[in-house]
Amino acid sequence: MPLPLQGLTVVAIEQAVAAPFATSRLADAGARVIKIERKEGDFARGYDSAVKGQSSYFVWLNRGKESVVLDIASEGGKAALAGLLDGADVLVQNLKPGALARLGFDDARLARDWPRLISLSISGYGEEGPLADRKAYDLLIQAESGLCSITGGPESAARVGISVVDIATGATAYAAILEALIQRGITGKGAQISVSMFDVMADWLTVPLLNHEGGKSPKRIGLAHPSIAPYGVFACKDGTQILISVQSDREWAKLAEVFLNRPELATDPRFATNVARVANRAETDAIVAQAFAARSQAEATQAIVKADIAFATVNDMAGLSVHPHLRRITVDTPAGPVSYPAPAPIVRGEVRRYGPVPALAGQGGAA
Repeated sequence: MPLPLQGLTVVAIEQAVAAPFATSRLADAGARVIKIERKEGDFARGYDSAVKGQSSYFVWLNRGKESVVLDIASEGGKAALAGLLDGADVLVQNLKPGALARLGFDDARLARDWPRLISLSISGYGEEGPLADRKAYDLLIQAESGLCSITGGPESAARVGISVVDIATGATAYAAILEALIQRGITGKGAQISVSMFDVMADWLTVPLLNHEGGKSPKRIGLAHPSIAPYGVFACKDGTQILISVQSDREWAKLAEVFLNRPELATDPRFATNVARVANRAETDAIVAQAFAARSQAEATQAIVKADIAFATVNDMAGLSVHPHLRRITVDTPAGPVSYPAPAPIVRGEVRRYGPVPALAGQGGAA
């Protein structure tokens, strides 16, 4: 079966993470993605050297693309870009706001010369507003949006351990492009879309924001849940850490009976409801911690399964690397094949093949 986006062409003036995330998914779905790079290349090529001397970010987010080195500030580069757009369905770019317009490719021209083109711009703070011209990267938006204030433990704010803003923005951009492609299939018209990293993260922070504006500003509590108890990490007698999640009062009653061996806690007014358990979190957690401390990991796991309570082992990257549920793909790179986690969607009856990671032109890549 042909892939869903086979036959579509995407021009990507991109670097770093957010835009490449979106276009990597378009490439996975069969689109031809032409990645325009400066002569020094996407600066994400130099983020690290963890993958056979190559950047882990670049290897992850640029499979299946063609690399084209182009100076779009030159007259020849502008002409070449226009030629690429003549055959393109989608343009994705994350240049500084207004940069593409200053090069002669403003929204009016895009709509006039390429009316079926779907153009999507990614920026830090959008096209207008007091911070529109400010440079923005993942951790900066984590800080500016307030995400860091609810991440980490009580002692200090913390960065989310992955580029969550970039990834969220890329996923949002990908969804917006797919919506526009569906709309174009109905109307025949393209679209001009802008996505800002700040807007994406503000949207994702709706629940803590509403809690704050409702007088219950969230606090940092590490591996625990601000609104549910017990929902956190407990140590077994062998030191293994297990995170449990009690989602309802019915589950609390089952935990009390089967795991805690204290069925009376199901009706104790200090613990009978989630609201009460959160109000008495320290005492709630102490009772649960005592039950874990009396069991080995195997014993605790057996009892938690019997109680039908959701749980997880607190893993690290070594644990993920050998996890029985980790699905992998193998992708060719200029330094040889690399295995890493597979994209999440599984389409029944379809076997996806993933294209190679391109070298930079002049280093064995496309010119």
